[in-house]
Amino acid sequence: MDRLSLALVIVGAINWGLVGLFQFDLIAFLFGGQASLLSRVLYSIVGAAGLWSISLLFMGRERDRDEKHLRADGAGA
Repeated sequence: MDRLSLALVIVGAINWGLVGLFQFDLIAFLFGGQASLLSRVLYSIVGAAGLWSISLLFMGRERDRDEKHLRADGAGA
């Protein structure tokens, strides 16, 4: 799920880059305009992936903390 979310966030970032640099919305172009149902569904999915990806910011810290705890107990050596 994390990789899928990250891939969707990358798609969204590329699309926003295109909008910012060239005023070209690739999603709208491919799926019939910004107001089309398919575009809105895709925008919503990318938005949900962005929200899910927020958890990835903190996941590394939890892993680091767990690894330090294991090393302190001698289990990680």
